[in-house]
Amino acid sequence: MRSETRWAYVFVLPWLIGLALFQLGPMLASLGLSFTEYDLISSPEFAGTANYARMAQDPKVAVAIGNTVLYTALHVPLAIVLALGLALMLNRVGGRGAGVFRTIFYLPSMTPYVAVGVLFLFLLNGQAGMVNQFLGLFGIDGPQWTTDPDWILPGIVLMSLWNLGSTTIILFAALRNVPAELAEAAMIDGAGTWARFRRITLPMISPALFFVVIINTIASLQMFDQVYAMFFGNQATQQASGDSALFYVVYLFQQAFQFLHMGYASALAWVLFLVIALITLVQWKVGGRLVHYEAGDRA
Repeated sequence: MRSETRWAYVFVLPWLIGLALFQLGPMLASLGLSFTEYDLISSPEFAGTANYARMAQDPKVAVAIGNTVLYTALHVPLAIVLALGLALMLNRVGGRGAGVFRTIFYLPSMTPYVAVGVLFLFLLNGQAGMVNQFLGLFGIDGPQWTTDPDWILPGIVLMSLWNLGSTTIILFAALRNVPAELAEAAMIDGAGTWARFRRITLPMISPALFFVVIINTIASLQMFDQVYAMFFGNQATQQASGDSALFYVVYLFQQAFQFLHMGYASALAWVLFLVIALITLVQWKVGGRLVHYEAGDRA
């Protein structure tokens, strides 16, 4: 056993070295920089908690937080409901067709986020975009998705639904593990479709639902690539969108690499890290009580 343990540490060592060099090291460095004024040119100068105090007075931070929170509140429930619906459809497909449809649903998730942002910049174009052309078939005058401040955020939520593949596959795998005999017994007892879904399917897949809620929330709070590609890739779209597309991580990126305020950007990053940790903890404490585990205890 001791020999196997030593070999286990040997095989894990490269990962531990990579973790220390490329994750823990930069994280600790950014924590130190968050208490300094640093522009990548001159040496860092200690500033105490000035960067954190500046955040409380920066109106852009409030706007970015508002956009990010609203996007998360819209995206997470909608994405999970749609992914669950797709997973239920997949669960009804048997034979070779199931594998084909699983591949089709997952393929969009492999598209680079920057490419998705550029693609939807054209799809959501107010004059010639395919989305508005489709709405026009039903006599609906589509909005200006990329320039109207009231429609920019809904357009971003619509774009984000492109990447439902991972969530769909996770929920589909959970549905496949629901014992068929439970649904059959409930059917014999006279339970309808909705009763079986609410009383059997949802409790049995609740661990997977709990997991996708957490990972989708974390991903939504870190939204960056698609939004930056759509609205901040050139000066024209950036001016047209104003602050309506200003997400927290986008503002962090601007402070770090556009204005070279590395100390302030590091403070923004650490606040985001703490907020995500706090939200995840709350979700774990509150949502974990609603999760059903067959063994009777939590994972």
